Amino acid sequence: MNVQLFRYSRHMSSTRTAPSRTRWLSTDEQATWRSFLAMQKRIRETLERQLQQDAGMPMTYYVILAMLSEAPERTMRMTELAAIAGTSQSQLSHAATRLEDAGWIERRRCLDDKRGYLAVLTDAGFEVLSKAAPSHVETVRSVLFDALDPDQVAQLKDIADAVTSHAATG
Repeated sequence: MNVQLFRYSRHMSSTRTAPSRTRWLSTDEQATWRSFLAMQKRIRETLERQLQQDAGMPMTYYVILAMLSEAPERTMRMTELAAIAGTSQSQLSHAATRLEDAGWIERRRCLDDKRGYLAVLTDAGFEVLSKAAPSHVETVRSVLFDALDPDQVAQLKDIADAVTSHAATG
């Protein structure tokens, strides 16, 4: 059986499997969607590989440490951190256990909510992040921003903001 993955055109329509009101992608939309998927995959793989090689951590850990480094007193509620890091609370809890075992974060009970927990970036975690950041930022620059001119960077931000906002309300 030959199945084409990521095919989103009206040629997929079937009375048994697809609703009659399906808004199929145009040829241009389909090409854009595929380019987006390829770009996202390439960037993610490149950044994951770089962080593993240079810092011995997956990108999720780097994002968690980076978000904590920017928070007041390097502290954030676990639920807020999960939302910002783009992980489920369960995934964050698993990552936090590993980061805590490494001595990079601490978890503390939230004083104003006995059920809540705070994640706190330790000095050791900040040091690891500080060492990882320069090569990570250079990789982000080389894999994304070096390919764009300043107008395209602004357009990319506007597009990302619009899609993120729309997805949050949709």
